[in-house]
Amino acid sequence: MRFLMMHRLDERAPEAWNPSQEFMEKMGECIQDWTDRGILITAEGVHPSAKGARVRKARGGGTTATDGPFTEAKEVIGGFALINATDRAEAVRYAQEYAALFDEVEVEVRPVVE
Repeated sequence: MRFLMMHRLDERAPEAWNPSQEFMEKMGECIQDWTDRGILITAEGVHPSAKGARVRKARGGGTTATDGPFTEAKEVIGGFALINATDRAEAVRYAQEYAALFDEVEVEVRPVVE
């Protein structure tokens, strides 16, 4: 089964968007390990919401687009990983490994529709 892991960061924390060399090395090791083991399909970090936009469609109405930053959101998606896992419990274990790389993070795990 495939699972999407999205990690949320505090958008106002400058260190969240400027990772240390030590963090980058730990993340690189994890990515390589998971790739070698067939766990990782893809993973990417994303820029802060100031560089993004939000598009909304209201029922029966048109769409609207709002440029970032999104001041109402303290925590925003900082990146994602698409992984292979046998079940939800295994995906959660991988998410715990992933979260351990960070000082502070929230990781949401969602199954992908097959």
